[in-house]
This record gives sequence, C-alpha cells and structure tokens, in this order.
Amino acid sequence: MVDRPAGDFVSAQKACELLGVKPATLYAYVSRGLLQSYKQGARRQRLYRQSELSALRDMPPITEDSTTGELPGAETWVGER
Repeated sequence: MVDRPAGDFVSAQKACELLGVKPATLYAYVSRGLLQSYKQGARRQRLYRQSELSALRDMPPITEDSTTGELPGAETWVGER
C-alpha cells in the first residue's frame, strides 16, 4: 500500500456500498491483489480509487466450468487479470 496520490478516492465504507460487499470482502480483494488501498496520512484509514472500484464492479461474474460443473480456484481467476 502506498501513500495517497491525487485523484478521486472514497472511504472503505463508501467502497463497500459501491461494490455491495462487506468490509471483510473489501479487505480480501486488497489482500488478493484485485484492488489497491491507499494510506491517508499518518492515520490508519485506507482509501480506494473510484476508477479501480468501477473496474472491479464491472468485471464479468465468475461462472462454473461447463465441463466439470466446478468453479475455478482463486489461483486461476486471480492470475488471469
């Protein structure tokens, strides 16, 4: 995580509202590299870039494999980005 650059940013609470997820899911996106968080000064608060949230929200849903009926493992779909 890097210090906050210039741009349009929102709080974790607003990011959760925009994505329709809980805070734990938002933090999982960050830990898996799907989303980046930015420090706001010396405080522990994290901010999220609106353009990155929009890109994540607009990703096509993960669907099951039509041949096996199983969902792909996280390693598969995360690495394909």
